[in-house]
Amino acid sequence: MLAVARLGDEAYGAAIQKMLEETTGRSASIATIYVTLVRLEKKGYVRSRREGSTPVRGGKAKRYFRLTPRGVEALKESRVALERMWRSVSRLGEFKVR
Repeated sequence: MLAVARLGDEAYGAAIQKMLEETTGRSASIATIYVTLVRLEKKGYVRSRREGSTPVRGGKAKRYFRLTPRGVEALKESRVALERMWRSVSRLGEFKVR
């Protein structure tokens, strides 16, 4: 959902995949990305629209995603929870690798 928020009006599968790889250094298959987006859409966190079919894409339209108000709230709640967890880690340098 954060990738969708960051990309705004340009949030479609390949753009999300590229942004995730650039920011995390990890690859995700386009199928994995779409499965996740479809699940998020079923839960009401994102909404999709199709547009821009081109001969280059075999006449297939791009499927763009955007956050819904419910998705924005879920992202905010996630951020608050993560920040709370980070604050509870007082001395990160004292952790020992086993």
